[in-house]
Amino acid sequence: MQLIIECLKKSFEDKIVLKDISFTFEKGKIYGLLGRNGAGKTTFFNCLNEDIKIDSGSFTIVENDVSRKLKNEDIGYVLSTPVVPEFLTAKEFLTFFIDINKDKINMNKNIDEYFEMMRIDEKDQNKLLKDYSHGMKNKMQMLINFIANPSILLMDEPLTSFDVVVADEMKKLLKELRTDHIIIFSTHIMELAIDLCDEIVILNDGVISEIDKADLSNDEFKIKIINQLKGVDNV
Repeated sequence: MQLIIECLKKSFEDKIVLKDISFTFEKGKIYGLLGRNGAGKTTFFNCLNEDIKIDSGSFTIVENDVSRKLKNEDIGYVLSTPVVPEFLTAKEFLTFFIDINKDKINMNKNIDEYFEMMRIDEKDQNKLLKDYSHGMKNKMQMLINFIANPSILLMDEPLTSFDVVVADEMKKLLKELRTDHIIIFSTHIMELAIDLCDEIVILNDGVISEIDKADLSNDEFKIKIINQLKGVDNV
């Protein structure tokens, strides 16, 4: 499966955020999307998720040599600031989510196994989500996306709210999930992207470009990334 983006453009009044993005993402890979603050990473995700209207461009899915337009159900979006129904407990929320989506999802675990997968203790399962920390809310947001199991996962700074142990667990889980998915992982932490991701792409000056790691040491690769983010030609 491929996600093909062609000539994506998005402006806000006189400010051009996404200039002319054309790129192909492939199943089985985690893509690290790097960009400086304000580069347009979240705008790019919002365009793909149809949260904002694009100025021009197209999104196409190609699978088994058959092309079609990207659909909303193809996308799962983990927001940098998680939004959960704070008046429900975690168990109530998960039960409700599964119930209203039972015709769309193929569950391969029961509720207790899903909580175990995310390392959410029983005492926390019965706690109101309003009393959850940012990191715990983020766990629940990630969990419902994993259950929905869309082909494409957009993840906007998903690990920054976790402690070292939980972040390591989530990285292992994402590496397991990538086989059947396209995962696009936005982060401003270069070391995290290099450690987790199969490919590094840079959003700079409104366009996306890929950074080739071939035959480079980690230090050389970091310098190449920094130069690209600065808009400096690599030599």
